[in-house]
Amino acid sequence: MNKQDIRYQTYLNILEEELVPAMGCTEPIALAYAAAKARKVLGALPDRVLLQVSGSIIKNVKSVIVPNTGHLKGMPAAAAAGIIAGDSDRELEVISQVPEDKITEIKHFLENVQTEIEHIDHGHVFDIIVTEYSADSYARVRITDYHTNIVLIEKDKKILFEKPLADPSEESAANSRADRSLLNMEDIWDFICTADTGDLAPVLDRQIQYNYAIAEEGIRGDYGANIGSVLLKTYGNDISVRAKAMAAAGSDARMNGCELPVIINSGSGNQGITCSVPLVEYARELHADKDTLYRALALSNLVAIHEKTGIGTLSAYCGAVSAGAGAGAGIAYLCGGNYTDIIHTVVNALAIVSGIVCDGAKASCAAKIAFSVDAGLLGYNMYKNGQEFKSGDGIVMKDIESTIRGIGLLGKDGMRRTNEEIIRLMTGEESL
Repeated sequence: MNKQDIRYQTYLNILEEELVPAMGCTEPIALAYAAAKARKVLGALPDRVLLQVSGSIIKNVKSVIVPNTGHLKGMPAAAAAGIIAGDSDRELEVISQVPEDKITEIKHFLENVQTEIEHIDHGHVFDIIVTEYSADSYARVRITDYHTNIVLIEKDKKILFEKPLADPSEESAANSRADRSLLNMEDIWDFICTADTGDLAPVLDRQIQYNYAIAEEGIRGDYGANIGSVLLKTYGNDISVRAKAMAAAGSDARMNGCELPVIINSGSGNQGITCSVPLVEYARELHADKDTLYRALALSNLVAIHEKTGIGTLSAYCGAVSAGAGAGAGIAYLCGGNYTDIIHTVVNALAIVSGIVCDGAKASCAAKIAFSVDAGLLGYNMYKNGQEFKSGDGIVMKDIESTIRGIGLLGKDGMRRTNEEIIRLMTGEESL
C-alpha cells in the first residue's frame, strides 16, 4: 500500500486515535474525567453532585476498583476522585497522579457530600452527565458515545461548549474521527505487509511497554481471581498457556486497582491488553524481530477495531471476543501465516466464542480474555490442520466481511435487550 493512499494514513490515524493510555477501567475513568472537568468549570468544591448515566455505564462501573482511591468502587468514588484529585487535561489518565493526602480527601468528600445517581436513557449506549453544585452555582459536563467525547459544557444556564450529538442509529460511524468504514480485511493485510514500521513504532512501542508491564505485575501480585496464576499452575508453562495467562493477569491487575496505565483498544484497556500481550509473549518465544512484531500488533489491533466498529463502544457482546480474534490473527502472522490463514483464524474464533456476554467490568473479565485468546489460537490451529467453520455454520456467513458485519449486527442490535436484562439483573435502585 502506497503511503499516499488515503487508506494508509487513515489506518495510521485509527491506530493513533484508538491506542491511547488510560489509568484504570475506562468507564469509571470517563466519569472521573467528566467530574474533573465540571469541577474546573465550577471553580469551587461542590456541595452536591448529580450523576446521570446510561445503563451500560452503571454496568461497567459498578464492580471495578477505581485506581488511586484506596481501593474504592463505584460511581460516587470515580466522580469524587475526579473532583478532588483529577487533572482533566490528562483525559483518560485524569487520576493517574494522586498524592496520599488526596486519597484521604476523596474519602472525606464521599462521606460528607451528597452524590445522587440517576439512570438515564437518551438513546445513547454511552452517556454520562455530571452536574456539580456549589451554593447557587452549577457546572454540567456531558460525555456521549465514547470516553473522551465531551459534547456539552454548561455553567449557570450558559452554554460554554456544545457539539452536535451523533444519531444513535449511526453511532459507530458518527463517532469515528478517522473513517473506520475504510477498514476491511484485505486492505488491513495489505497495510500491515507494506507499512513503514517507523510509522508504527511510536504508538506500538508504548503498547508493548505499558501492557506487558501490567501483565507482569498481575502475575507477581494478588489481583482479583488471579486467573493468570491459576492457568500456569494448572496447565503448565507452554507458550499457548503463557499467552493466555499473561493477558488474563494484566486484566486482573487492571480491574482490581493496579496503578499502572494501559494502552487501550476500542475504548477498552482489556481489549488493548488482549490484542497485544499474547503477541509479545509469542514474539519472545519465536525470537521474532521487532518489525515482525510491529506488523503483527498492527494486524491484531486493526482487526479488533474493524470488528468493534459495527458493534459500538459498549454492548452486551463481550469485547474480549473481538480482541481475542484479533490476537489470533496476529499470532498466526507471527507463526508465518498468510492472508488466507488470517481470515480463517478470525472466522473460526468468532464462531467459537461469540456467545460470551459482557456483564460489566470486574474480575471475571480476565477469564473471558483467556477463553477468547484460546479461541483465537484454536481458530488458527484448526485451519492449519485443514479444519474450518463454513458458511451456514451458525453465524458464519459467506465470507469474512459478511461475518464481521453479521457480528456487528448481533452485538449492537440483537443484544440490546440482552444488555437491558443484564443491567436489570446486576442492579437495583438500592445498588446504584
